[in-house]
Amino acid sequence: MTTMTDRADRRVIISVASGKGGTGKTTLAVNLALALSAFHDVRLIDADVEEPNAHIFLRPDLEGSRTVELPVPEVDKDRCRFCGRCAEVCAYGAVTVIADSVLVFPELCHGCGGCTLLCPEKAVTERPRAIGVVEWGRAGEVAFVHGRLNPGEALVPPVTRAVKEFIRPGGVTIIDAPPGTACPAVAAVSGSDYCVLVTEPTPFGLNDLALAVEMVRKLGLPAGVVINRFDLGDRRVEDYCARQRLPVLGRIPFDRKLAEAYARGRTAVDDLPGWRDRFSALGREILERASNGRRPRISDVSDP
Repeated sequence: MTTMTDRADRRVIISVASGKGGTGKTTLAVNLALALSAFHDVRLIDADVEEPNAHIFLRPDLEGSRTVELPVPEVDKDRCRFCGRCAEVCAYGAVTVIADSVLVFPELCHGCGGCTLLCPEKAVTERPRAIGVVEWGRAGEVAFVHGRLNPGEALVPPVTRAVKEFIRPGGVTIIDAPPGTACPAVAAVSGSDYCVLVTEPTPFGLNDLALAVEMVRKLGLPAGVVINRFDLGDRRVEDYCARQRLPVLGRIPFDRKLAEAYARGRTAVDDLPGWRDRFSALGREILERASNGRRPRISDVSDP
């Protein structure tokens, strides 16, 4: 008979996402990682590269880093005939030709290489431009990776893809995704075996949960919901999940001690009695669903 540990060792990727910020997504991801590390080889990847904060709670010993670079065009004006072909093929407006001048806007470049490939004079080459950094290390039994986008940069997905390169063939990988449903969140959760959507029982929480469900539905990901502070709202989120045939994996009550631990940069698993068992049970439920490939049917989300 195959055990949960055996299945997890084959590699399970769990993403933790939310339709909005402030729902407790990072709290859940960090506590799950700590609870499951007692039984599995766990790696936590903080893919919220614009605002990474999992390190505040895990306090990892960082062992290495590398720069994330994007290739941007560089024009040899001695070879350029200012035909404008590079500007024509750039879908992002990163290259503009005005009279006998070529203007390059590196911050708009997506590194697609079209201008370099299609320049008839071969006057366009590429140079690397640093847009962020990936750092890694350990926090006790948890392997840790996070990315940081450089201030002022707009392109998140290249840094997200760089941190996801640290996913390993075995063990459990937990990805703390950025909030929302835009490109950064899509890049983070894509390829997961299971996506945990964290929400709260408020009108805003329900609205943004519906958007997040639409995102995972389009990506074809199995998903379940964790309701944080479930005892402070109403039943509309629960009713929505029932209509969408989405499993409610866990309900976390409002707990002042939990909030105080969060404010101090501490974790419930390490500081509060009983919470390690709660997160261990939740983690086992998520791993079971991810390992079995359960894909709940998600119907139309136009009726939140």
